[in-house]
Amino acid sequence: MKNYVTEFIGTFFLVFVVGLAVASGTPFAPLAIGGTLMVMVYMGGHISGAHYNPAVTLAVLIRGAIKLPEAIAYMGSQILGGLTAGLTTMFMIGSAVNVAPNTNFGTLQVLLIEILFTFSLALTVLNVATSKDHANNSFYGLAIGFAVVTAAFAGGGISGGAFNPAVALGQNIISGHYENLWIYLVGPLSGGALAAFVFKWTNPGDC
Repeated sequence: MKNYVTEFIGTFFLVFVVGLAVASGTPFAPLAIGGTLMVMVYMGGHISGAHYNPAVTLAVLIRGAIKLPEAIAYMGSQILGGLTAGLTTMFMIGSAVNVAPNTNFGTLQVLLIEILFTFSLALTVLNVATSKDHANNSFYGLAIGFAVVTAAFAGGGISGGAFNPAVALGQNIISGHYENLWIYLVGPLSGGALAAFVFKWTNPGDC
C-alpha cells in the first residue's frame, strides 16, 4: 500500500504544479514542473520507484522490473493523484487547465513530440533508476527532473507538453476538455513502450 500512496502523492504534486504554473503564464513553468518532479523522485524513489507517470510504469513493466497487477495499481494511483490535483487546481484558481497542442502544428507533429520526449524521459528513468550499473546512485532524481525540463522547454510549445497521461487526464477531465486526450494517451504510452524495448536491447544483461 505504501507504494501506491507514494505514487498518488508524487503524481498529485506534479500535476498540481503543472496546473498552477501553466495557469500563471510564467515562462519558467518548465523549471517549476521539472523541479517538482525531481523533488518528488527523491522523496519517493526508495519507496515506490517514483514513476508518477503511467507511461513510465508501462516502460518499467515491459523492462521486467514490475509485475502486471502492481503496474495496474500504480497506474490507478497515478491517475487518481492526477484527478485530485485537477480538482485542487480548480479549487485554487477556479478552473483546471487545458493541456492542448499548438494549433499551428499538425496532429502527427504533436503526436511525435509526445512520443519522442516521453521516450527520452522513460529511457532516462530505466537507465538511471533501474539499471544494475547505476544502482544506489545519487543523481537519478536530477536526471529525471531535467529530462522533463528540457522536454517542456523544447516541445511544450508544440504538443502542450504532457509527456504523461496522468497530467492530461487529471487536468483535462476536470476542465472538461476531452478532445485531445487520445494524443496524450497514445503518444506517451507509445514512447514509454519504445523506451523499454530500447533499454532491453542496449542492456541485454540487465533484464
